[in-house]
Amino acid sequence: MLSLDKHLCFAIYSASHAFSRAYKPLLSRLELTYPQYLVLLTLWEDDRQPVKSLGARLHLDSGTLSPLLKRLEKQKLVSRSRDEDDERKVIVALTEKGKALQSEAEKFVAPAIYSATGCTAEEAGELRDELIRLRQSLENAADDSNAAA
Repeated sequence: MLSLDKHLCFAIYSASHAFSRAYKPLLSRLELTYPQYLVLLTLWEDDRQPVKSLGARLHLDSGTLSPLLKRLEKQKLVSRSRDEDDERKVIVALTEKGKALQSEAEKFVAPAIYSATGCTAEEAGELRDELIRLRQSLENAADDSNAAA
């Protein structure tokens, strides 16, 4: 039971590192890190989001997300501004440069990663769905443990 290779968590951890290594050369062409790419993916789906919504979607706290956003802003890929209706909210929006980067990423990042996985689109979708269910189960178990403590 305590064999490293039998642990699901290690298989996921090592797969995550393999994904990072596969993404690195692709994203370096765009001058992005993987976490920055995730922020942009989220904004490409739904531009002009509050920082809090971005953090929730990406499962990142503000201490991790804020430096990412600052770097993206320095690269002129996003802008941050106060919400006119609620000054407490900071809205993150794509700049024209950030919007233009989407077509570049679509051309070579996604196809290269899908190819590297060796999965069909259907297999990749099924695996993704299983991992989402796993994450949700783990989050629920952690919430239950915290509530009991």
